Amino acid sequence: MKPVYKNEMIEIAKGLRKNATKQENRLWYDFLKDYPVKFQRQRPIKGFVVDFYCAAANLSIEVDGSQHYTEQGKAYDTERAGVLAENGIDEIRFSNKEVDNDFASVCKTIDEEIRKRNIKPLNAKTRKK
Repeated sequence: MKPVYKNEMIEIAKGLRKNATKQENRLWYDFLKDYPVKFQRQRPIKGFVVDFYCAAANLSIEVDGSQHYTEQGKAYDTERAGVLAENGIDEIRFSNKEVDNDFASVCKTIDEEIRKRNIKPLNAKTRKK
């Protein structure tokens, strides 16, 4: 794999934010954007761009479309998960279908994962941006 440099990763992340999927946008605008613990979207980490990242919890959230279920997609995701794990970052994944059909459960799972890490969500008005 060709090395990717920091500036390239930033540009890739910006492009992914501008062209987010319907499901990524829903999760961001309807839940994570105003969640009391700070999340970033399309965050470059160690040569990969994760859909959503919470530094306080060392947690990556991925929303998977059909490309993730090909052999190439599975191999890429496995490699990325390994690199993230080596750096102390856990990853949770949801399919587009889960976001579309069971949004409340997706949000509950994320909230439970944050709370499991003993990170207490603050009042949204007091969260530092």
